[in-house]
Amino acid sequence: MENQTEDQKHSKLNTQMFGKLVVIAVMMFGFGYLLVPIYKQICEITGVNILTSQEMKVKPIDNSQVDKSRTITVEFDANTQGPFRFRPTVNSMQVHPGEMAQIVYEVVNTQARSVEAQAIPSYAPQQAAAHFKKVECFCFQQQTLEASQAKQMPVVFYLDPALPKDVKTITLSYTFFEIAGREKKAELKPAELKQAVAG
Repeated sequence: MENQTEDQKHSKLNTQMFGKLVVIAVMMFGFGYLLVPIYKQICEITGVNILTSQEMKVKPIDNSQVDKSRTITVEFDANTQGPFRFRPTVNSMQVHPGEMAQIVYEVVNTQARSVEAQAIPSYAPQQAAAHFKKVECFCFQQQTLEASQAKQMPVVFYLDPALPKDVKTITLSYTFFEIAGREKKAELKPAELKQAVAG
């Protein structure tokens, strides 16, 4: 009889633990899904809009500024968080500092619904970020992809001739995030953001 009671206690505890783990897993998934919109809202509220302040469009430079004595290898990488196939059309290219160059990224929406997305770049080494100048980039604005749509998205850039001499290779990596449904109005308002962060 005692064994049966203990088994029932263990069974009840196991059920409670399982329920808690399911709730935690759902909360983690929800937080991961809302991470980018929440981050953007926090940046807007605090006035520290890192995403757009670092990724500003620049004017093309005069070809007379090309430093042909140096050749830099630029590698391209693509990551996704959402229903996409996303890749660069070439994995790397050789460029001279000051020389205009273009790379095309391809994305396919693998869902039978339209999605809104944003590309966020990162650089390695980190010091190269300040010298990687984009004239045109799909990361400057959100991208709307219709159901099953494929899209080619160019990046036109040059490397600042002031790039430190010890930098021989730069990796440009984009993460392509689904940020919401097609409705931009679905973004969190500041009051909703505080509530979501407070949990």
